[in-house]
Amino acid sequence: MPSRPTKELEIFPNPTPARDYHIHMEIPEFTCLCPKTGQPDFATLILDYIPDKRCIELKSLKLYIWSYRNENAFHEAVTNRIVDDLTAALKPRYLRLTAKFFVRGGIFTNIIVEHRKSGWKPLPLVELGKFEGQSTTRG
Repeated sequence: MPSRPTKELEIFPNPTPARDYHIHMEIPEFTCLCPKTGQPDFATLILDYIPDKRCIELKSLKLYIWSYRNENAFHEAVTNRIVDDLTAALKPRYLRLTAKFFVRGGIFTNIIVEHRKSGWKPLPLVELGKFEGQSTTRG
């Protein structure tokens, strides 16, 4: 596995594909560049997904996120691109990415993008908001 930024996402087989379960990740060090000013934009990414047959390998996710450090990207575009790439690699039952960008010009921007596999309906006990308020990062 590489140890530099890469757009390559590695996956591994879901150990329990017969069960719906929620994977929650917080990535507090996302950085990209503002395409207007060239200044860095910082965000905490919150990734929630319910895997189908695949799970994301954590180091590859870290290197993938790192690959945006020197790229120009609007908040909305980069959040959607990350969801597209994760969805293509994982083919999850459900995926939500929340990008909480740090203040810029006195404005905090939060972008929330969701993907739901066609025909998938969550069981009644799935509560994706369960982790709210428990974050050790910007909450």
